[in-house]
Amino acid sequence: MKKFAELNQVKRTFIGQGYYNTFTPNVILRNVLENPGWYTAYTPYQPEISQGRLEALLNYQQMVMDLTGMEIANASLLDEATAAAEAMTLCKRAGKSKSKTFFVADDVHPQTIEVVKTRAEFIGFEVQVGPIDALPEQDVFGALVQYPTTTGEVRDLTDIIAAAQANKTLVTVATDLLASTLLKPAGEMGADVVIGSAQRFGVPVGYGGPHAASWQRVTSTSVLCLVVLSVFLSIPTATKHCVWRCRPVSSTSVVRKRLQTSVLHRHFLQTWLLSMRYSTVAKVLRLSHVVLTT
Repeated sequence: MKKFAELNQVKRTFIGQGYYNTFTPNVILRNVLENPGWYTAYTPYQPEISQGRLEALLNYQQMVMDLTGMEIANASLLDEATAAAEAMTLCKRAGKSKSKTFFVADDVHPQTIEVVKTRAEFIGFEVQVGPIDALPEQDVFGALVQYPTTTGEVRDLTDIIAAAQANKTLVTVATDLLASTLLKPAGEMGADVVIGSAQRFGVPVGYGGPHAASWQRVTSTSVLCLVVLSVFLSIPTATKHCVWRCRPVSSTSVVRKRLQTSVLHRHFLQTWLLSMRYSTVAKVLRLSHVVLTT
């Protein structure tokens, strides 16, 4: 029995199903993560904190857009599996198919499949799991595929995505953000929605997370997303491709660091009201007796 056991070959596996150990180079660790410019003994007040946080989120969104080749990105979700479930509901709302079936490729991470099934059960959707090559033949409103797959396979999904979209199926691609630095981005393959895990940016495994997820989409589906209007009305230098899931807590000084601190409070009040409906603004003004001044 011992001789038979010695025939086993212990090899290193590179299949982490979305979770991988990371290494941060010292030059990045010192100049970015440990840069004294990010922290100080001086206690900043809210506008300064919010300005730095929003600027960091803006840089994160722009980087994710560049990696995935998509037109719009949000400031992350809970984890990759939750992002997949959110993508499923988005495909139903934005799609034109009357089907209530969502297709999931069998080579998607198993934890992602289970979360999608759980969400679909309470919404009333049917989840169909099968080989990715069978996707173009299915009558479904949306589909979820993995790139690279949970087993590490890499393939060009352009033709499969195009065939599925011809049947009014919106396709979501769960991608590896770090692999996107070398591989063809999912956005260039025609994906409608792209999701991924921010753990690939150097976050420790942490016993499986949760790690922040990335969530990107094309302009055709962005009309269903919550967009803060003040970003467009008050920041000429801001990019309209960034979607905030909640209203910024300070002013819209996301990329305008030249604004003086004294201006930020008035600027925030004005842009906050501009992002509301007229009836809501009228109620706020009546209740607070606020008079806007330029």
